[in-house]
Amino acid sequence: MKICMIGLGSIGTRHLKNLKKTLSARGITAEIDALRSTQRSLGSEIVNEISAMYHSFEDMPADYDIVFVTNPTSIHFETIRAVSGKTRHLFIEKPVFSETNVDLSELNLIKGNIYYVACPLRYKSVLRRLKEIIAGEWIFSVRAICSSYLPDWRKGVDYRMVYSAKKELGGGVVLDLIHEWDYLRWLFGDPLDISMLQGRFSDLTIDTDDLAVYLARYSDKVVELHLDYFGRKPQRKIELFCKDHTITVDIMSNRICWADSAGEGEEQLENNDFYLDEMNNFLDMVLLGTPNENSIEWAYDTLRIAKGELQKA
Repeated sequence: MKICMIGLGSIGTRHLKNLKKTLSARGITAEIDALRSTQRSLGSEIVNEISAMYHSFEDMPADYDIVFVTNPTSIHFETIRAVSGKTRHLFIEKPVFSETNVDLSELNLIKGNIYYVACPLRYKSVLRRLKEIIAGEWIFSVRAICSSYLPDWRKGVDYRMVYSAKKELGGGVVLDLIHEWDYLRWLFGDPLDISMLQGRFSDLTIDTDDLAVYLARYSDKVVELHLDYFGRKPQRKIELFCKDHTITVDIMSNRICWADSAGEGEEQLENNDFYLDEMNNFLDMVLLGTPNENSIEWAYDTLRIAKGELQKA
């Protein structure tokens, strides 16, 4: 296979390593190129995996099997438009874009090609199990939270310099933590209407929003979602208030707990490598024709919901 990585920061590097591991397990060899906008040096482990390095879209060949778009969210749209004619398939890091005032027809996508947008939390064993459980539940209300302290995200890295802190790169909780709206749509579908409050309320030295709170109405339930950059105790949870019991899912520890009038119980799920599972599933789409679970169109609608909009692409 012939593959190109656009962007080799921490996320792109992780995808490259998982790609190599997955291809090796399948007995597939690959020539992997890279397109980079900076001259920042790469570690020898990564450099040794790259066949050719490019610094402009014009210099890229036009015969790739897969291109990975892992550069800043703010330039995803122009990147996809520039390379859609140079590759059969695309793997696009989330979120798909930073803005919703774009015309998807300008991307010149080719029918039959795979254009997949990353949605790794769907591959966590605990959320896969939850999807099975809720099929038989009458749910009245849902409350979800993703909270952590941005300066603690990357040890030894100045949080003020990462994309999360910079609006021009597509940072802020609405875009950065779009995982939550992705899995909520995957579990419950689209809300009928949505209200949101967002802004910067903490003393973090950033120019992006550090808090977003949503209230979404469905025909049979209400969903509350809280996202922040300033919670000192990391949390990623979802609570479901059902007819017969309450279910609490700790996504970080892969544990499902339930409580009813008879008592409490829990189920501990295996801590799977969900990023690797996602890569395997993407290659199944490319090689075996399995359905694309998160197309550009679907991810664009998720972005609209995350921004408090409900229009369909």
